[in-house]
Amino acid sequence: MPGTSAGAQQNLGVSPPSSTEDHHDNTSCEPNTTHHQKTGNGYMKSRTGHENGPRINELPVPVSDLTVQYTQLFIDNEWQRSCSGRTIPVQNPATGELLCEVEEADTEDIDKAVRSARAAFQLGSPWRSMNASDRGHLLNRLADLVERDRLLLATLESLDSGKVFLVSYFVDLKATIQTLRYYGGWADKIHGKTIPVDGEYFTYTRHEPIGVCGQIIPWNFPLMMFAWKIAPALSCGNTVVIKPAEQTPLSALHLAALIKEAGFPAGVVNVVPGYGPTAGSAIAHHMDIDKVAFTGSTEVGKLVQRAAGDSNLKRVTLELGGKNPNIVFADCDLDYAVEQAHSGLFFNQGQCCIAGSRVYVEDPIYEDFVRRSVAKAKSRVLGNPLLPGVDQGPQIDKKQFDKIMALIESGKREGATLECGGSAWAQDGLFIQPTIFSNVTDDMRIAKEEIFGPVQQILRFHGVDEVIRRANATHYGLAAGVFTSNIDRALRVSSALQAGMVWVNCYNAMNVQCPFGGFKMSGNGRELGKYALQEYTEVKAVTIKIPQKNS
Repeated sequence: MPGTSAGAQQNLGVSPPSSTEDHHDNTSCEPNTTHHQKTGNGYMKSRTGHENGPRINELPVPVSDLTVQYTQLFIDNEWQRSCSGRTIPVQNPATGELLCEVEEADTEDIDKAVRSARAAFQLGSPWRSMNASDRGHLLNRLADLVERDRLLLATLESLDSGKVFLVSYFVDLKATIQTLRYYGGWADKIHGKTIPVDGEYFTYTRHEPIGVCGQIIPWNFPLMMFAWKIAPALSCGNTVVIKPAEQTPLSALHLAALIKEAGFPAGVVNVVPGYGPTAGSAIAHHMDIDKVAFTGSTEVGKLVQRAAGDSNLKRVTLELGGKNPNIVFADCDLDYAVEQAHSGLFFNQGQCCIAGSRVYVEDPIYEDFVRRSVAKAKSRVLGNPLLPGVDQGPQIDKKQFDKIMALIESGKREGATLECGGSAWAQDGLFIQPTIFSNVTDDMRIAKEEIFGPVQQILRFHGVDEVIRRANATHYGLAAGVFTSNIDRALRVSSALQAGMVWVNCYNAMNVQCPFGGFKMSGNGRELGKYALQEYTEVKAVTIKIPQKNS
């Protein structure tokens, strides 16, 4: 294993915070009938009632007495202190506790990381001369190491992001491993074509790596976004300078250690935690970065694209915000639609760019849908995200908490009906009650702005043409959902919606094989699937004069 950062180890207890350990959502009326018994292997036995007798499943549990090992910048396969000497405090949003401090990358550090990545990309370097299949082997070896450290990484992810631990383990870590393996499989299958041009020529194309890629990832899915960015870039043979969000750098730094352990050559991946206005801006403006990929807000995405144009016109892919319509027709399976709309909004504390935050419900079932949705929201359990049985953790930080609360207040002022929630939960931490507004109209702020929190807006509609027009009346175009038992209607509506992803009779059905990205101000380019490889390659046409052509 690579050496840890000097003086960086810090023991972190994972016992529940005293302010929330015994709290459940005060609107919850369902008793918790699941009994848990700790085994000794990092898992917990879960015994639930079953018609044929008790059934025991093993659930993972967080790593206790966790020590943060890596807090320095990772440049050229070495741990380094920042040039400025400044550090970033990393906090647990569930408690406000300081977890540790990590080195803060600034412009000078970004320059060092770019020089390292550029050297690793030079012709004849170990990385450039490596067999494509060997790049795939390295990605698969990295996936093996992530699997080995899955409990530790899921614990880190929950500590600094407030994400529910079981979600970290079963969703984020699973997706991270799948992404690494998927693009490991692509590494030796990226190739050009021969083209039968006119004349005595032999023409073929090469799909070549772009070069040094700057990547800026958000705080809501830190580890998964890390894999989404580096895996296709490395599969194509690029080198990377990646900046994790300042709120959630811990899993990215641990993954950097695994990258070195897996055997990636020095300089291929450089991990530089820092703030957006400094480190992020330095990446976007850098004259020796060939491509930048950014996931985050539309506002910052515009700055990234402008910086690319003002500097060296580097390639840009952007995965930005969404105000996604989820359309529920009267002929749907109502209970299932309520469940899917609920998870499609409240998943990850509502901090999800594809959240179905505008739920359009057809008039005949509107009142019933609202009633069932409110009951579902009131059953959610809030508390320490490390504990079993908790459905919802805190928001990421005070800035995001305040933004959500301000939008909730705007909904109250503008005349929407507050069905449940609408307030902070518990005295400590950054928890917000699951909130539902009904009788929402399209002109309200909560129907137009991305809230990025546990706030569901339910709007009424009367016809197909009307709901298509209203659903498309937004600057965003990331995702959409349609619930109906009529296949003709499903095809018509999904074709008419201006969104990069449309789910029919499901929501948030994500797969690594399927492209991810949006229309309009939700960004440009695609992540995941084969389509992501196009974002990390340049197509070169080579034409050779030959004495005679044969078919």
